Amino acid sequence: MKPTWTGRWVAIMAVLLLVAGFLIGYPELVALGLACVLALLVAGAWMLVRPNVTVERDINPPRVSAGDRASAVVRVTNTGRRRSPPVMAVDTVAGRQLRVPLPSLARDGELSTSYRLPTNQRGVFTVGPLTIGQSDPLHLLYATREMAPTAQLTVHPRYHRVSPLPTGHARDLDGPTSSTAPRGGIAFHAIDEYQFGDDPRLIHWRSTARLGRLMVRHNVTPNESQHMVVLDTSEEPYRDGSFEDAVRIAASLCVAACRAGDQLLFRTTGDVVGRPARGARGRDAVLDLLASVGCSADDPGLAALASFAPPQEGVSLGVVTGQPTDRQRKAIETVRSRYQMISMIQVGGRPGRPRRRTGGVFTLDVRTSVDFARSWNVAVAS
Repeated sequence: MKPTWTGRWVAIMAVLLLVAGFLIGYPELVALGLACVLALLVAGAWMLVRPNVTVERDINPPRVSAGDRASAVVRVTNTGRRRSPPVMAVDTVAGRQLRVPLPSLARDGELSTSYRLPTNQRGVFTVGPLTIGQSDPLHLLYATREMAPTAQLTVHPRYHRVSPLPTGHARDLDGPTSSTAPRGGIAFHAIDEYQFGDDPRLIHWRSTARLGRLMVRHNVTPNESQHMVVLDTSEEPYRDGSFEDAVRIAASLCVAACRAGDQLLFRTTGDVVGRPARGARGRDAVLDLLASVGCSADDPGLAALASFAPPQEGVSLGVVTGQPTDRQRKAIETVRSRYQMISMIQVGGRPGRPRRRTGGVFTLDVRTSVDFARSWNVAVAS
């Protein structure tokens, strides 16, 4: 229980009036001082009767794209024997306090209300804890109680619908195969020992007769694209404030790979690593990572590419950066032989600025993520 600003002034006036009244022998001042004390005592007695309510709060939905609607749904139930007084609920999101007045409820009464949460910028935000505040009729005293624990709101970066990374030409007619590729295709990869559930039609009888145990053909899907998207999270290339555009471009490339059903490895130069699954589940996982990434002055930037190894052969690399220096750009040339194809998207380019090309690397220089979305599909198809 704490005094409000009004309560503090009433307490100060009570002391001043009582002291002045006794010192100068002025009973009217003493009476005013006693009235202030009485008001504080009545307020304290009022605050002893706390509302017996339960409060539940849910975030709906817990994941949204930047700018989309997200709400907190609050359910209040009066569990007391008498009518509950009106209270003020206060929730905190990203340093902002959201105040929601809750009306008086009859015995066993219930109320549901909602309020919009700020989603104007990407990030992973802690919502709450939600507290309710109670005050006396004169607003002299105020008390708060924590009623609902913290929750999490994840605001994904917005992304554009674009084509996946270009892969260049396949190394052979059947395409690259690996033990991690999806089973059930037409490309032969290896002979494995029979496991329960394997298709009997794939039994390799010659190997079975030679080894004395059932062996089956391990067929996989050929021509499977392997994508690796790297986001430069160093500060130097983004001095013009284009980092958020770079995040949206990286998100667009990652979502395109998940939508196409391709294998994806996402990394930042600051050592954030994600291996999302295919489809919608993988899309949400990589967007969760991108929601919390930031740039740092301690980040090595494109120089970190030298320490990255592709997960397997035939990987197409996509690098998203700002406006790197010539020294930073040469880091991409040193790893060119490790990948089937490298694409570099530079964001923050200015109109009329000469385009700098890196040997053996498909380079696209754009100003914003919107410019990227407009020109990427055309550039990849040409």
